[in-house]
Amino acid sequence: MNILAIDQGTTSSRAIIFNQNFKMIGKGQSEFEQFFPKDGWVEHDPELIWKTTKEACFSAIAEANISAQEIAGIGITNQRETTLIWDRKTGQCIYPAIVWQDRRTLEFCEANQKVHDLIQSKTGLRLDPYFSATKISWVLDYVKQAREKAERGELAFGTVDTFLLWKLTGGKVHATDATNASRTLLFNIHTQEWDQDLLDLFKIPKSLLPEVKNCADDYGQTESKLFGFSIPIKAIAGDQSAALIGQDCLEPGLMKCTFGTGAFMMLNTGTKTINSQHRLLTTVGYRINNQVTYALEGSVFIAGAGIKWLRDKLGLIKNSQETEILAQSVDSSEGVYFVPALTGLGAPHWRADVRGMICGLSRNSSKAHIVRAALEAVAYQTFDLLEAMQKDGAAVKELRVDGGMVQNTWFCECLADILNTGVIRPKIIETTALGVAYLVAVQIGWFKDLHDIDHQWEMDLSAQPKNLDNKKRAEMLAGWKAALAQLLN
Repeated sequence: MNILAIDQGTTSSRAIIFNQNFKMIGKGQSEFEQFFPKDGWVEHDPELIWKTTKEACFSAIAEANISAQEIAGIGITNQRETTLIWDRKTGQCIYPAIVWQDRRTLEFCEANQKVHDLIQSKTGLRLDPYFSATKISWVLDYVKQAREKAERGELAFGTVDTFLLWKLTGGKVHATDATNASRTLLFNIHTQEWDQDLLDLFKIPKSLLPEVKNCADDYGQTESKLFGFSIPIKAIAGDQSAALIGQDCLEPGLMKCTFGTGAFMMLNTGTKTINSQHRLLTTVGYRINNQVTYALEGSVFIAGAGIKWLRDKLGLIKNSQETEILAQSVDSSEGVYFVPALTGLGAPHWRADVRGMICGLSRNSSKAHIVRAALEAVAYQTFDLLEAMQKDGAAVKELRVDGGMVQNTWFCECLADILNTGVIRPKIIETTALGVAYLVAVQIGWFKDLHDIDHQWEMDLSAQPKNLDNKKRAEMLAGWKAALAQLLN
């Protein structure tokens, strides 16, 4: 028997078949278009999300050369915070998906900062356009008659996991897990319930919201006509929580950073929440058998998306693999700095109003210098997160990394040099899919509990700081901070 892991991301939908030894035996991936209607607005077509998810699943099953009857369970992991609202009768969304990167509700957030402390005390988050609640309110106010329909219980809200679950089950199951719920600004991470004070604050009817379950749980089963056989859905986790599990960061103090569209650093804090004094987030790491493990998180909005921008908008590269060759072709970025605030800056700055900048250009600057600066920018932003975590009391021995960007070995070595700490890449970098597959394994009885995965995790690369002395590292970081200050001021 096998497990189907659906990994629905910001730029593509993926599906991976894992066998009982957790080897990947089939994979499917389908990219989809991003829409930018206005400055700071980012949208997806919900039907494209669904279409590409199905395509990825069918491709993975075909490559694995198995039938649906040979799949013991499905797990869903997803881009978090992205907001969809649909009609319960038709299943059609009333507005495009508003993506986590979207900044359209900035004005509302700035005008209501007086309630920030209340929100943070209940949710561990900041009042920021990043999260779902202000997006929900915007749709209810913007779409004609949406608020009235919501009050009558005719509409359903979901993050991407909930939307896919609704589609997979033919509209029979409206649910999410605690990790995705904890990213909405509506979920009290201490009581593990939707919070009525927050619902009132954002004027959101409770009937709009899904049931909140454990990460490993029974989520119904797929419609038989979809795969020709009803497959049980056994796990859901937001992508960063799934990666935390996939990286075997199951003990307090273990830390991972996922480099996908953005970069997300997450520290396991066990049963305790840390009230960050340095603008980081407290969130649900995972919830198993109603037992919550918390995490401290820092979010960078643009990581791999910056490389995609170099490819699609500037035409400097044809594919992401070229970045490693170009970065190695020059000795340094020669004073070129790229601050990739293409949709504002996330942690620890939280400046939704700023936009990106490339500075330090000279007549000698080439595309190799700009590409290298773009990779270094991700390392610098990661340094900012790590520094904030250390100020909050985190003792870091190593950083486990995953996501598409870490296929670039030069980038991993650059990261180790800038952070001045060991950077560990696992053999399976598809850790979001792997993590949710582990959750399925717990739910269907392949594992007694999550700690059974300890012997599964394997290291592929250990990058240690070796290419920079302290003086050079300090100079490079000073240049980054100067570029940031230029932008922020």
